[in-house]
Amino acid sequence: MYETIKKHPLNYDWLMKQHLKILKGLQYKSGLFAASSKEVGTGYDKAWLRDNFYECMAFEIMRDWRTVKKTYRALLDIFLKHEYKIDWAIQKKPEHKHEYIHARFNPDTFDEFWEEWGNKQNDAIGAILFKIGELEGVKKGTIIENENDKRIVQKLVWYLGSIEYWNDKDSGIWEEDEELHASSVGACAAGLRMIKKNTDVVVDNEIMDNGIKTLRKLLPRESKKKFVDLALLSLIYPYGIVTKSQTKDILQNVEYHLLKRKGVIRYKNDHYYNKNPDGYSEEAEWTFGLSWLSIIYGMLGNKEKEKEFLEKALSTVTSKGVPELYYSNSDLANENNPLGWSESLLVVALYEMNRKHFRMLI
Repeated sequence: MYETIKKHPLNYDWLMKQHLKILKGLQYKSGLFAASSKEVGTGYDKAWLRDNFYECMAFEIMRDWRTVKKTYRALLDIFLKHEYKIDWAIQKKPEHKHEYIHARFNPDTFDEFWEEWGNKQNDAIGAILFKIGELEGVKKGTIIENENDKRIVQKLVWYLGSIEYWNDKDSGIWEEDEELHASSVGACAAGLRMIKKNTDVVVDNEIMDNGIKTLRKLLPRESKKKFVDLALLSLIYPYGIVTKSQTKDILQNVEYHLLKRKGVIRYKNDHYYNKNPDGYSEEAEWTFGLSWLSIIYGMLGNKEKEKEFLEKALSTVTSKGVPELYYSNSDLANENNPLGWSESLLVVALYEMNRKHFRMLI
């Protein structure tokens, strides 16, 4: 595929179609997407709440509402199936990880996976509320189709209040150590704000304000342990919940500390796919960080950096698609290839560049 890309450097429309096709191949009949190939042996054939949020962005920007609605129908059905568990968490703040809404589900049966996992991932709930609210703002009834849907969305709002997301330590976007993460708090606050703005679901202003106050205290850090983290980009896009000054700080820190040749490392001394046995200084380079930066710089009107990061992102494409990551300072990708999240953000970045290129032509 990459040889073709080099022959068609401006054919963004063609590239989008190729990567949408790859991404569509990760979707199950239920509407949910696998995180990676359905045949991969790493467990990425499962459906993550957060990954489905990001994977759907490509179809949303291409106005493929049929795919978007099918996926969010499945996500709402997951919550409806486990409504009893959400009710328990609303009645009493969960004390154990398994009492929280789980992060991964069987894409066919919508059952939880019960093995030990970092299941406290508050940002995933915030992300889905954010997108439901955003899509309802485009057209009422896009996602919330009936009273059952409205009821379960209302309960997700109450759930975030019950767990006190603004001071609840969770495993966050990377499913690792439990800390108070800026990216998780920001996702929840943004989700609540969007639901309140565009739906009839009741959202208490206090639980939104608590999140914003915590976010201000944490930033520009991701957490007590992490000064800078790739996850902070989510506060700029898609959530748009940070100020211009905070945006500038996040971008400067991410580029200075985390940007590498084949991607963006998640944070310093990341052990996941680290080349060194001791887990230091050889962090894996995540491909979607490049597309993410391209999208953000496009939003900010920096055309030069938008194009620079898109070209870097395209250089990571393999014959299978865009992998999850490359081993540090190498051209060796890991086996999670293609990664749905990476494919989707690349499509969004290509779409934005294609739109600007078309405007220049006319």
